[in-house]
Amino acid sequence: MAKLFRAAIMGPPGSGKGTISKRIAQSFGLQYLSSGHYLRESIAANTEAGVLVRTYVERSMLVPDHVMTRLMLPRLEHLIGHSWLLDGFPRTLSQAHALNSLCQLDLVISLNIPYETLRERLSDRWIHPASGRVYNMGFNPPRVQGKDDITGEPLIQHDDDKPEALMARLRHYKDVAKPVINLYKSQGILHSFSGTDTDRIWPYINSLLSTKMHMQPSDSFQTQTP
Repeated sequence: MAKLFRAAIMGPPGSGKGTISKRIAQSFGLQYLSSGHYLRESIAANTEAGVLVRTYVERSMLVPDHVMTRLMLPRLEHLIGHSWLLDGFPRTLSQAHALNSLCQLDLVISLNIPYETLRERLSDRWIHPASGRVYNMGFNPPRVQGKDDITGEPLIQHDDDKPEALMARLRHYKDVAKPVINLYKSQGILHSFSGTDTDRIWPYINSLLSTKMHMQPSDSFQTQTP
């Protein structure tokens, strides 16, 4: 593509950000940048930022803004000549301002999913901790129950994915996301999509990206907008 295109996707836990993001990246030739992947990578590589990240992750604490920006911004600087889609960053207003100091986003997608749908998804969600691969016992189960498809290693369920902790997670997301959403809304680049099924949301996102990027998606995910 002639013009660089930078986008970010936002949504509460269980909203399907990863699924939609990979679909967008594959369809429109964008690099998919996951903050969760970078967090795991930095911990595994034992980098200076990774050591900081580990201290928070091991205590089940949120990684603070200054650590996240220290981790993410240098990576984005290396991709200054590329088009990409960010998943999981920025999460807070401070992170959004830090990102704006480096580059301007062209589009921000916000996924709005009903609470009951999120509760059902997260209560059935199991994760391979080393890779971050996510399984759902309802619609995307592992081939062998309790085992990762690729490594055969055990899957875990995070304590904060359990129903008793879900309300607090969603409330926290709403509190920190609202000012970020308002910022991008004021810049005229926010587009929100509501629904319970990523397959139903996809045609609208597909149409939006096709218009914004003046191109058609290149893969089998292409569908007609209802």
